[in-house]
Amino acid sequence: MPALPVRTDFPRKVREIENTWIEMPDGVKLAARIWLPEDAEKNPVPAILEYLPYRKRDGTVERDHLTHPYFAGFGYAGVRVDMRGTGDSEGVCKGEYLRQEQDDGIAVIDWLARQPWCAGTVGMIGISWGGFNGLQIAARKPPALKAVVTLCSTDDRYADDIHFMGGACLTDKLAWGATAFAIAHTPPDPAIVGARWRDMWRQRLEGNGLWLLDWFGHQRRDDFYRQGSICENYADVDIPVYAVGGWVDGYTNPIFRMMERLPGPRKALVGPWGHKYPHFGEPGPRIGFLQECLRWWDQHLKGIDTGIMDEPMIRAWIQDPAAPAPYHAERSGRWVAETAWKTANRPAQTFTLAPGRLESGAAAGGAITVASPQTAGRYNQSWCSYGAGPDQALDQARESGEMTMFLSDPLPEDVEILGFPMVEAEVASDRPVANLIAVLSAAEPDGTSTLVSFGVLNLTHRKSHGEPEPMVPGKSEPVAVQLNVIGQKFTKGQRIRLALSTSLWPMVFPAPEPVTLTLRAGARLTLPLRPARPEDADLPDFLPAEAAAPLAFEQLSPGTSERSVKQDLVTGLETYIRYGDTGSVRHTHTAMTVRYRDEDRFVIHPDDPNSAHGTCTWKKSYARGDWRAEVDATVSVRALEKVWRISAELVARDGENEIFRRDWNEDIARDLV
Repeated sequence: MPALPVRTDFPRKVREIENTWIEMPDGVKLAARIWLPEDAEKNPVPAILEYLPYRKRDGTVERDHLTHPYFAGFGYAGVRVDMRGTGDSEGVCKGEYLRQEQDDGIAVIDWLARQPWCAGTVGMIGISWGGFNGLQIAARKPPALKAVVTLCSTDDRYADDIHFMGGACLTDKLAWGATAFAIAHTPPDPAIVGARWRDMWRQRLEGNGLWLLDWFGHQRRDDFYRQGSICENYADVDIPVYAVGGWVDGYTNPIFRMMERLPGPRKALVGPWGHKYPHFGEPGPRIGFLQECLRWWDQHLKGIDTGIMDEPMIRAWIQDPAAPAPYHAERSGRWVAETAWKTANRPAQTFTLAPGRLESGAAAGGAITVASPQTAGRYNQSWCSYGAGPDQALDQARESGEMTMFLSDPLPEDVEILGFPMVEAEVASDRPVANLIAVLSAAEPDGTSTLVSFGVLNLTHRKSHGEPEPMVPGKSEPVAVQLNVIGQKFTKGQRIRLALSTSLWPMVFPAPEPVTLTLRAGARLTLPLRPARPEDADLPDFLPAEAAAPLAFEQLSPGTSERSVKQDLVTGLETYIRYGDTGSVRHTHTAMTVRYRDEDRFVIHPDDPNSAHGTCTWKKSYARGDWRAEVDATVSVRALEKVWRISAELVARDGENEIFRRDWNEDIARDLV
């Protein structure tokens, strides 16, 4: 994609506070970087807070430079704070989305509101973790927090996060667990904290821990996941919320729930993007998202009527058909709008499942059997695509023979959908624990099929995520598999294709035993229709994407990446590999050289679910002059029949000296997962 256009002619000149300390009530100090107008102390401005564990000094520094100086140039203070126990901040961080994190965030907001350069009002913006805690802190109602922009986040930490999908255990629980494990144990920068950096680092190494053990220990939707899930009481979030996401991101479902259930002013924006900000996200088209944010901030933090609240509640991108590919720079389509959202009672088209067929009316025929090898699903996308690399779906026709397929007749006319596709069936299982996967695709006359959406249900969670019940072998039960929300156009001549499976590897850990499912006659697929409307053509275009000047850096050595599937023809084991190496990168403004290397390796035998295991490793290195620090982190999970077998290793080096090493080995009983 082309370089992002740079904006330099801001209405107000910008100055930067590279680091300042915000003291918490217990005395721990958090590190903050702030961009603000030069004259802010004479003409105070609202503050825009982004609050993360991802290291403001190097981890998010590239996107911070694009975003926060831009806000400052238009009369705001862009504030980037490292969470407790991360980046350059003091203390320890014991996990994600803890009450302590929210308490600190409330204290930060109070501190911001009292600064002489602040007008007393604060907004929060963030993607992923920063999107989560914006909602969570809003639910705590700090008086100065007046509006939130939340991207790629969730209202329900159990239903839509890296831990579970439909009650089935995602392998992202391991991959993200290893990533967070590495991030949480990196050192602060001596240029910011001085000689005490070693003591601060050791405190983290000894105190931050392996969060993944908690995640595997809680396999039901219990208080662990209820904490920080705003769906427990949507009424708690009564300030304006702008929710943003993309179709290949993993966090788009919550946007539509929040539009349906939040009580206050709210808007949604869903484009074709992955897990990125829309002004530099892929697949394109990118939009002028920072300008859109300014309209939101001006409306809710400055009291300027920008007209944004007079526009429809939801704007969503209806994707045109595209050939299957692991990477799309662009997805063609068009914007549509909805003034409100109700998931139930939307226009729909229903197909009945018959052997090999999707029938428009009632279908004759008997039961349908679904039994897949453990390798089925290898051509699906990543659960959470970042858009910028080959992590999207390949041709779904390659799953033929491993999944149970159903095809419609060629469509006599174009069909557009927007919402949650649904598969409903009476299902019997021959084992007490089983997964049912549904994959929706658009099939071309040439035989290729492009992924549209997919859904997963752990059948023990058919009634409740909090109180799962084993299936009674041989007994049919009504189940509903909700697929991910999507906006998609099917064109005349295409076929709608549904695939059912008992496996989705390497996205979902398999059930403990090989499974055969039987669907009684009458199973159905329901598609949420969204007919084209004349007013769609009247929607104003977004402004072109732009940002502040990008970070200056030197690429000292090239980066590399790999994504591959390898089969051992002797053992039958199949290995799925994701590897990335940033190469050595020197940030000019700090003179810090960083390098990150990571590998995710997932192995399984097509006939044996207990062969499933994953190993994820990270190597992070930091250097400046004579200072060098390195962290090596490795986490492995084996999905045995009765237990999750978890092992981990953490090694830290100060220069050539190994200063810390710790191993973890633990079995955690599987709980109907």
